[in-house]
Amino acid sequence: MRVAVFSGAGISAESGIPTFRDDEKGLWSQYDPYEVSSIDGWNRQPELVWGWYTWRCQLARRYEPNLGHRAIADWENHVDDVTVITQNVDNLHERGGSSAVHHLHGRMFTFRCSDCEQPHDTQLPDLPEPVLEIMPPSCECGGLIRPDVVWFGEQLPDEPWNAAVEAVDAADVLIVVGTSGVVYPAASLPERALELGKTVVQVNLEPTPLSERATVFLQTSASAALPGMAQRLRFLVD
Repeated sequence: MRVAVFSGAGISAESGIPTFRDDEKGLWSQYDPYEVSSIDGWNRQPELVWGWYTWRCQLARRYEPNLGHRAIADWENHVDDVTVITQNVDNLHERGGSSAVHHLHGRMFTFRCSDCEQPHDTQLPDLPEPVLEIMPPSCECGGLIRPDVVWFGEQLPDEPWNAAVEAVDAADVLIVVGTSGVVYPAASLPERALELGKTVVQVNLEPTPLSERATVFLQTSASAALPGMAQRLRFLVD
């Protein structure tokens, strides 16, 4: 049996990673999230965006994969193939033990030049407290180094998207966990699975537009639903 997992912010939130508005110091509360998550924001204020992502990387390092992440990794011991497709830019799936992870929206811990596109092995400073603005480092070509993530106003990179489509097409079952299912084109993956007649299991704390169409909807957390699920999936597929 082949399993594809499509994950969103909900599974990372279970590890305790705070959302934009949860910053204890309220340092970025005066800014719209679009300002630090868009190519327009980067072009206007790269120091602000770099400060934001530097702090987000600091936070992500402090939190550990949860039972949901570890359960998905454990499925590799019970089924033929497990592929993770995630909208998250953290590395909790990898740290949880998953071996095949496709990041649709990039990775916050990798970097590239905003001009020449060359990857850069950038080491972020260790910040005990958030800093509002930090000047990004420069590339040899003179361009600024940026996080290798997909911002608002940018297209998804072809490689992870094509890999995600292939994984959905090859899967017997798609597990959709912790995502609202409203951000396109990523949200089209569960729709594609349903059109192909795949078994689709949704795990989410709240109903979404996908809930009524899913084969099974479990209104609960990833940590509660995913451990032990691999053994039960065979009954759904068979």
